[in-house]
Amino acid sequence: MAAPGAGDPLNAKNGNAPFAQRIDPSREKLTPAQLQFMRQVQLAQWQKTLPQRRTRNIMTGLGIGALVLAIYGYTFYSVAQERFLDELEDEAKAARARALERERASGP
Repeated sequence: MAAPGAGDPLNAKNGNAPFAQRIDPSREKLTPAQLQFMRQVQLAQWQKTLPQRRTRNIMTGLGIGALVLAIYGYTFYSVAQERFLDELEDEAKAARARALERERASGP
């Protein structure tokens, strides 16, 4: 009979599956076959998460683009509003000047 956990998919004592250990390839001596297998697994994991990352990247890009367009639009709006207020102020000055001239003309 084999030892628990040695080849068994489930540990007989607590019913948990064994976890893969994290290793550092630079510290441990690995065979070329093990390194190739690690690369294959990493590539498979990367390809598995690619659609999720692509969607997230697209959503982030659209969000940033919308923010930039909103700031750009608000800037144009505020500059146009500022010009409008400047024009109103110029018209008000002209109206005051005309009123002063009328007062002087109708005065003594």
